Formats: sequence, C-alpha cells, structure tokens
Amino acid sequence: QVQLVESGGGLVQPGGSLRLSCAASAFTRDYYAIAWFRQAPGKEREGVSCISMSDGETYYADSVKGRFTISRDNSKNTVYLQMNSLKPEDTAVYYCATGPFYYSDSGLSPQHFSSWGQGTQVTVSS
Repeated sequence: QVQLVESGGGLVQPGGSLRLSCAASAFTRDYYAIAWFRQAPGKEREGVSCISMSDGETYYADSVKGRFTISRDNSKNTVYLQMNSLKPEDTAVYYCATGPFYYSDSGLSPQHFSSWGQGTQVTVSS
C-alpha cells in the first residue's frame, strides 16, 4: 500500500502562488500516475491535474490550465503542484492520489485512484 503525504498548503492572497508537494512511500512507476484532486465545502471532489510517473505526460482540468503546473522528481518519489494566479475559487482541501494515468471527457474520476493522502488546506482570500 502506497502512503502519500501532502504539504505546502496555506493562506494566500488572490493572485498569489503556492507549491504543493506529494511524497510517496513507493510505487510501481511503470503503471502509476499521481493526481491532485480538490474538494471545497459542499462540493464534489474535483480532479485538478495528473502526471504519469513513467513518461511525464500531464493532464489539467480546464479550470486550472495555464495557472497550475504539475511536475515530478522520481529520485524523491515526489510530485509537485505549482499554483500561480490563485483565485478565491481555488480554495479547497487538496489531495494527492495514485492510480492509472487515465482521464475521460469528464476529467479525472476519484474512483480510479486507490491510495490517498490526508489532504492539505489551500485558502485564497484577501
């Protein structure tokens, strides 16, 4: 069972930046991807971004495209989410999860991801 630990959340003003980290204990890189989801109070969990650990292919939800960048450091088993130009609507608990690199026309589905971190709070407010 892969264990994931997120860090880097916090309070930031609109237009600011944060970098989230997701450290994984171990995974089979050939078959796994790591994704970021977020969940705001009263809303469903939303897939934000995903990266293939084998070839670095990426996916972004339309709501974050051009503002967020996902990257990986295989030597550290860590995935990062650089979030720029943050908006109040980005406020949520952000979770990372492992699973296949797969998305549909509807985006990322939480049901395809098996191991989850505990989440880190991101609050965008003036």
